[in-house]
Amino acid sequence: MLERIIISGFGGQGIMLMGRLLAYAGMLEGKNVAWMPSYGPEMRGGTANCTVLISSKEIGSPIVSHPKILIAMNQPSLDKFEPNVSENGLIILNDSLIEREVNRDDVSVIRIPADDIADKLGNSRAANMVVLGACVKKSKVVKMETIFKALEKTLAGRNQDLINLNKEALKQGAELVED
Repeated sequence: MLERIIISGFGGQGIMLMGRLLAYAGMLEGKNVAWMPSYGPEMRGGTANCTVLISSKEIGSPIVSHPKILIAMNQPSLDKFEPNVSENGLIILNDSLIEREVNRDDVSVIRIPADDIADKLGNSRAANMVVLGACVKKSKVVKMETIFKALEKTLAGRNQDLINLNKEALKQGAELVED
């Protein structure tokens, strides 16, 4: 098993946190992982993406040119990475910010109104967790319980008050997709 994932969006959307959580959850499940961040020239508001590999075997390179899964949190991310998604891959979109349709018919597409759901939860910054919840449930790359454990470890300390909100966002995202 080798899952190749690209997560992309604007800086400030929690792109790196999503990638770190997936990689950490993979480690907690005893899998081999690689996580490689990439930032644009600006942090908040610039482009940000990361690649995550989760594998049952050793990983030879962290470079992902053709991801099996793309999480696109904004329009420029979809425009940039859509052509590279593997045939029969999965594209998960933040439907709150991406209006256009995917131009391919050889991939599965899940549209999640992530910003809208996060706003209803009372914190617009939880949109990343809504999308991540949908990704974890659909792809089964890691278990949802393991993402919760990774979240607790990652947000321990000064951000501990955000754990329950993020868990709820993950659950709501998962509820939007079928197994």
